[in-house]
Amino acid sequence: MGVKQFFSKIIAKQTRKKVDAWKKDAVNRQNKTLSKIVAAAKNTAFGKDHGFGEIKSYADFKSKVPVRDYEALKPYFDRLVKGEADVFWPGVPKYFSKTSGTTSGTKYIPISKESMGHHLVAARDALLLYINQTGNKEFVDGKMIFLQGSPVMNKTNGIDTGRLSGIVAHHIPAYLQKNRLPTMETNSIDDWETKVDAIIEETVNENMTLISGIPSWVQFYFERLLAHTGKQYIKDIFPNFNLFVYGGVNYEPYRSRFEKLIGKKVDSIETYPASEGFIAFQDDQNDPSLLLNVDAGIFFEFIPVDTYFDENPTRLSLAEVKTGENYALVLSTNAGLWGYSIGDTVKFTSLNPYKILVTGRIKHFTSAFGEHVIAEEVEASLQTAVKEFGGEVIEFTVAPQLHPNEGLPYHEWLIAFAEAPADMKGFAAEIDKSMQKKNVYYADLINGKILQPLRITSLEPAAFNAYMKSQGKLGGQNKVPRLSNDRKIADALKEWEEK
Repeated sequence: MGVKQFFSKIIAKQTRKKVDAWKKDAVNRQNKTLSKIVAAAKNTAFGKDHGFGEIKSYADFKSKVPVRDYEALKPYFDRLVKGEADVFWPGVPKYFSKTSGTTSGTKYIPISKESMGHHLVAARDALLLYINQTGNKEFVDGKMIFLQGSPVMNKTNGIDTGRLSGIVAHHIPAYLQKNRLPTMETNSIDDWETKVDAIIEETVNENMTLISGIPSWVQFYFERLLAHTGKQYIKDIFPNFNLFVYGGVNYEPYRSRFEKLIGKKVDSIETYPASEGFIAFQDDQNDPSLLLNVDAGIFFEFIPVDTYFDENPTRLSLAEVKTGENYALVLSTNAGLWGYSIGDTVKFTSLNPYKILVTGRIKHFTSAFGEHVIAEEVEASLQTAVKEFGGEVIEFTVAPQLHPNEGLPYHEWLIAFAEAPADMKGFAAEIDKSMQKKNVYYADLINGKILQPLRITSLEPAAFNAYMKSQGKLGGQNKVPRLSNDRKIADALKEWEEK
C-alpha cells in the first residue's frame, strides 16, 4: 500500500464522520448559513437596498428579497463586472465564471474566496466518501484525467475570468498534481477535437485509474481513443481504470454505450457542481440520489414547479419540502447571489438525509400542447425502451412537430444510435407507453386524439457533435438540451443529416 493510499483511508474515515454530522443537522445548518451570509453582506449595495440589517428570519428574507434570475439582476451584475466593489458581497469577486446566457448574452457569475473553497472541498469529499464505503483506494496512485474547459483566463476589469472547470483546474491540490492529466498546456488548447487528440497522445500509455467529465464528451474521448489504438475496449488500454466521476447530465442514457466501450462495468460518482456553487454529490454507491450540500455557504430555497411562473410563487425552505415533488432551485450564497434562480429543477428522494435527483431545467421542456414534458420523464422512458428492445444511444433530443405533412401533431425524438434496436416500431411504442404512464397530460393528449404517438428520427452517430460544433459548443461544459419547445435544434440536426 502506497503512502497516498494509506493516508486516504484515514482521511476518508474522518470525512465520513464530518459529513454525517452536518447531514443530520441539515435544517439548523441552513438557518445558520442564512444568518451568516446576510450579516456578512448587510453593508453591500444589494444588502442596503434590500434591508439586510433588518432581516432576522427566513420570513423576513423572503419579504425583502424576491426570486430573480440573471436578467432580472443584471443592473447589479453590470456594476460588478465594471469593477465596482461591495455590490453583492464584500470586496470584489476572486473570479468570474463565464457562462452562456439567454437574453442577456454572456453571464458573469461571481466566485468569492469563501465560495471557491467549498467547490474544492465538496469534490474531494465525494471521492473520500467513495473510498470509505468501498475500500477502493488504488486509484489514488494512478493517473487521473479531468476532461474540462480551458484553464486560460482573461481579465475583466482586473478579475480573472474563465469557465468554472478551467478555474477549478488552478486549484488542484499539490498531492494530486503529479497524478493529474492532461498537462496545463494541452488543457489550454481551445479547439475541442484538437484538444482531445492531444489528450489521447498524453494518456494512451499511462496507467489511467480515474476519468472525469461530462458523459457525452468522455464518450467522444473513448471513441477517438479506440480508433487511435485499434483496440476493442478501453479496458484493453487502461486495465486499471475503475472509477468514472461525472456531472452535468444524467449518465443513465449513456451507461450501456459506456459499458460497451469500456468492456466492463466501472464504479461511478455523480456530482452536481455549478458556477453558482457545489450543490450536491453522491455519497452512497447503493443510492443514485445526491446528498444536498447544506453546510457549504449556500442557502437553498425551493419553488414548486407549478407555481414558478406565478406572480408570487411559493417559496419553501429545506424544512418545508416534500419527497416526489419537482422544485425549481433557488440559491443565496457566500459569493453574493441572493434569491437567485439557477434554472434547474430537482426532486427530493429522501428527507433524512436530504437527497435529490436533478430532473431538468425550468425552461427546457416540451409543452407545445400543455403537456409540460420534463427531462426526467424522457430519460427514464428511453432507458425503459433500451432495456426492453436493446440498442445503444449516443445522444438524443425531443421537439414538437406542430405541422406534419399529414396526420396529427406529435413529439419527434431525434436519436443518434451507435447501434439501432432491431424493432424500431416496438422501441418507439415502448417509449410512448412509458411517457403516458409518467405524464398524465401527455396521455390525455394521445387518448384525446390531439397528438399521435411519438415518432423517432434516427440520426447518424456524428450528428450531435456536428451540430454542437456548428454552434461553437463542442466539448467542455456544453450540453445538448434534451427538450425544446420549438424546432430550432431539431431542424438544424435534420438539415445537417440531409447534406
